Amino acid sequence: MGFTHFFEELFAGWFGAGFGTGFGYLVATIILILVIALPVMLAVAFSVYFDRKIWAAMQMRRGPNMVGPLGLLQSFADAAKLFLKETIIPSSANKGVFVIAPMIMLTLALISWAVIPFDYGVVLADLNVGLLYLFAVSSLGVYGIIMAGWASNSKYPFLGGLRSAAQMVSYEVSIGFIIVCVVLYAQSFNLSAIVLSQKGNALFGLVNGNIFNPLLFPMAIMFFISALAETNRPPFDLPEAEAEMVAGYQVEYSSMSFALFFLSEYANVLLMCALTSILFLGGWLPPINWAPLYLIPGIFWMFGKIAFMFFVFAWVKATVPRYRYDQLMRLGWKVFLPLSLAWVAVVSGWLVFTGHFATLPGGA
Repeated sequence: MGFTHFFEELFAGWFGAGFGTGFGYLVATIILILVIALPVMLAVAFSVYFDRKIWAAMQMRRGPNMVGPLGLLQSFADAAKLFLKETIIPSSANKGVFVIAPMIMLTLALISWAVIPFDYGVVLADLNVGLLYLFAVSSLGVYGIIMAGWASNSKYPFLGGLRSAAQMVSYEVSIGFIIVCVVLYAQSFNLSAIVLSQKGNALFGLVNGNIFNPLLFPMAIMFFISALAETNRPPFDLPEAEAEMVAGYQVEYSSMSFALFFLSEYANVLLMCALTSILFLGGWLPPINWAPLYLIPGIFWMFGKIAFMFFVFAWVKATVPRYRYDQLMRLGWKVFLPLSLAWVAVVSGWLVFTGHFATLPGGA
């Protein structure tokens, strides 16, 4: 039954015996949340380091190399510096909204990880509608950015907030249709079921992963590009374009409130890497459907795929020039939206034609 069953039987039972079933279960759940949240924060710290290192290597520089061995502690030094700075709240800002906006961003970035399976059963909440949960949480992320832009009471943050909201809403629509294509194949919104549906599903059972499926390969490329836009990463980092808007919605933020935005941005990037791995790269399954590869624990395959996707994110950042805002909107509404909508019809038509839905309860 895996990790979830172990938690319910042993972990919660042990705490329940010590603290009573109600309070004991609460304590056990909080510890389990920290078991996921703390490694995510640690991964964010090192992902910032690797992002800067990859960027430096592609520009033939050395990158961070002074703090700690090979510069590995640079992110922690930056965090300590931000933590010790004074928090400056502009006199004209709406103080309550100004302070709560970065908290909302980080909270939403962390609660998304509750439904991400790292191996079979290694998931905090194995929801049968896990994809819908992720879609809902990512949609709420827009509110934090709008609140930050509006509460600053300054033109640059407000413009950045508007841009970011328009950008995220535009690309969420196409992401939704791309997800529908994957769900039609897997016949489930559960992320673990989606991973298991990819076992030996392409090239005559030789490989695992929807990306090897000719019908889903274009959707994988579109999902990756939409993920770049959704997380405000280059070449779609228009909300914080230094050339025209200083730093976008983060202009008036300083010290730890700025650091929370930074953390949430990289946590969202890692989440999109994990989601791409689950939907298209086979999650914790090895890339090749060969028995000896299954001896390697699935969590290592999952981490490897997340690391590979993060490298691609950093690679794009270092090599692709920034889009103009009108180009960004045109790509989202005039290219991705009609294409993803048409592809839903193509995929569903193909699945009906091949009798894929006959396996469903009540299927013909």
